[in-house]
Amino acid sequence: MKKILYTLIVILAFSFNCKAQDINWLSLNEALELQKTTPKKILMDVYTTWCGPCKMLDKNTFQNEDVSAYINEHYYAVKFNGEGNEELIYNEQTFGNAEYDASKANSRNSPHDFARYLQISAYPTIVFFDETGNLITPLRGYQTPAQIEIYLKMFKNDHHKTITSQEEFNTYYENFKPEFKG
Repeated sequence: MKKILYTLIVILAFSFNCKAQDINWLSLNEALELQKTTPKKILMDVYTTWCGPCKMLDKNTFQNEDVSAYINEHYYAVKFNGEGNEELIYNEQTFGNAEYDASKANSRNSPHDFARYLQISAYPTIVFFDETGNLITPLRGYQTPAQIEIYLKMFKNDHHKTITSQEEFNTYYENFKPEFKG
């Protein structure tokens, strides 16, 4: 009995200590509104409900304690279904998905007009916007915590503005010292 009780205590203590910090997800409309009073860059996770790598990005990367803490501190985080039916306003244009079929909510659906506007053709795609809501760049594909760290820090610190060639990026990449665990 003592052994079972000890095992339960260890499991409970471990699970409380290892709980990932949740990212404070917003809609794009909310993030753009917050930028008006407190400027921050925006990180938008463009996903679909059927996408396996999107689910891995959520579980392995966005639930990583270092990643989630960094994003919460330095970015407005937006979760956006690239095939959903959310209506949003960006640069005084309204975007929706007139072809959205609710019966396909958990399978492939037509691309959202905003995903088309951003020229997103793969999921997941992480889109970075500057402090005024202007597009910096999309980052296609699944990213591990170590892979996304360089981009989170590069865009947060505006280092991307001084990198003008692939060679300069390669040098930046080679000299980058990752700090995130996992």
